[in-house]
Amino acid sequence: MNIETARTIALSEILQKIGLTLVKKRSSGEWYYSPFRQERTPSFKVNTVLNTWYDFGEGLGGDPIDFVCHYLNSSDTGNSISDALRWLGNMFPADHSVCIYPTWESKSEENILILKSVKPLTHVALIRYLESRGILKEVAVKYLREVRIYNQRTGKEYFAAAIKNEEDGYDYRNLYFKGCVKKKAISFIRGTVVGTNGIHIFEGFMDFLSTITKKNGIMFEEDVMILNSISLLKDATAYIRGFGYQTAFTWLDNDDPGHKATKAFGAFFHSEHILHVPMNHQYAHGKDVNEAHMLSMGLKIGS
Repeated sequence: MNIETARTIALSEILQKIGLTLVKKRSSGEWYYSPFRQERTPSFKVNTVLNTWYDFGEGLGGDPIDFVCHYLNSSDTGNSISDALRWLGNMFPADHSVCIYPTWESKSEENILILKSVKPLTHVALIRYLESRGILKEVAVKYLREVRIYNQRTGKEYFAAAIKNEEDGYDYRNLYFKGCVKKKAISFIRGTVVGTNGIHIFEGFMDFLSTITKKNGIMFEEDVMILNSISLLKDATAYIRGFGYQTAFTWLDNDDPGHKATKAFGAFFHSEHILHVPMNHQYAHGKDVNEAHMLSMGLKIGS
């Protein structure tokens, strides 16, 4: 199969082939649960007009070839364009019904979303949302900011609680959705001990805030890194390399992607002679740190 033909295959057909089912359909597109992680709210959107996809949880998107490359990479198999074309050729024989779509150049969601304002976290609705996830108000207001975001595509403006990343972007979430405005990147928080030789690594900021809440608001002595997306693992290892850390604590999800990332971190830390301490035993009764924290508090899961 050639590139031109591959780009005409409907993404909905590709998703059906890998076992995904449509969760909801809107005039703006179709929504699915992301194939790259477990989630309770669908964050994977397909634009059926342009035949493009965008994963709001990872801040990635593109055409059908981009999707297959990312899907193959998540399965630990070859993920070059040639591998993607071969996979598509096997899944869609030459006589399959082709949906013709206009050509499209990939562009990041950061070009669609405009950060209108950043201020201290004060909105009652956001505070209540975070408290429903078991996060103390004093912890939330210390580490998060309140952002207002304008979506150029829909013309709508909304607000959310967000944490700043190392590229001056913001990973945000509220009761209804989550995502990233501006560039997707890791977030870094210094520990209370200057020159510490340890670092804690979390998958998302809600996991970090849950742990600090359990510690009654007391920050770690060691530094903290929040990945904001498993896809940023390579950025994280590049950041860690050369900092002189001797011990690394990982707090990643208790699912397949989380286990794979923990294993990948373990191999990296071994090569760097850094002691790796997975912390999964502390939240083994939940999918992730926040879910386990909510269960321990008797809070309703699914908000």
